[in-house]
Amino acid sequence: MKPTLPAIRATLTQLRTLDAVARLGGVGKAAAALHLAQPTVSTQLRELAAATDLQLFEPDGRGLRITADGERLWAAAREMFDVWRRFEEDQADVRELRAGRLQVAAVTTTEYFLPELLGPFAQAYPGIDIELTVENRDAVVRRLREGVAELAVMMLPPTDLPLNRWPLMENPLVLVAPAGHPLAGRRSVPWSRLIAEPRLARESGSGTRLATDQFLAHKGIDWQPRMALGSNEALKHAVAAGLGLAVLSRHTLGGDATGLVELKASGLPIRRHWQVVWRQDRRLSRAAQALLAAWRER
Repeated sequence: MKPTLPAIRATLTQLRTLDAVARLGGVGKAAAALHLAQPTVSTQLRELAAATDLQLFEPDGRGLRITADGERLWAAAREMFDVWRRFEEDQADVRELRAGRLQVAAVTTTEYFLPELLGPFAQAYPGIDIELTVENRDAVVRRLREGVAELAVMMLPPTDLPLNRWPLMENPLVLVAPAGHPLAGRRSVPWSRLIAEPRLARESGSGTRLATDQFLAHKGIDWQPRMALGSNEALKHAVAAGLGLAVLSRHTLGGDATGLVELKASGLPIRRHWQVVWRQDRRLSRAAQALLAAWRER
């Protein structure tokens, strides 16, 4: 007969605190999200660690990094939250989405148009709290894998996850140069001439970078970046300053492309689409279903 282990007496509040700190990477951000004082969050973490006899976090610069034991407890807590969320949503069916929470993750370039697409839904359902997280592709994929985000908007979904996909809108990738560049205004520039110019690019975790690299490899073109930058705005400023050429989503240019010109070349623009993706193996909340329906009808 196996010995009876003592019960772990963790509270729901402590587990929600663990979830917030793990998702947001620090006590301060978690406290703000939970509308609690930082000492209260720290106390709940200490009490949870004592109740489970586990080290849940370790220092990481100015923030915290979750430990392997903490990851296991966090995964168990998310499963509990999913069960409870399904119960709440069954009740919310009666209330016609007058309350609820929706977590959406999106790659950085979507910040130029996604708030406008979310606006009408937020106005139609003011009781739904929408948490929009904008990060690079690698971070969005991680949120999908961990089940933190219900919906994600991205250009190149991962192939190793069971995902449903729906095309949201076209995302043409264009090659830009600084205004006044010698190649500007030509009907078509040979790639042999383009690759003589310095190439600027997003960081390696970016979907735009991945799509561009795939395009160049398909055409047999070797054009390695001279400089990588962590945001579209930084990339636009670097191109305008004459540091090189770059491939960007046309959405990032908007109506204010001062200092930049689009170059013409074979295969450009690179034709891609923004896609809304969600896990096949997880039930979508009513709020997520309503948002998908709204986008399909627009």
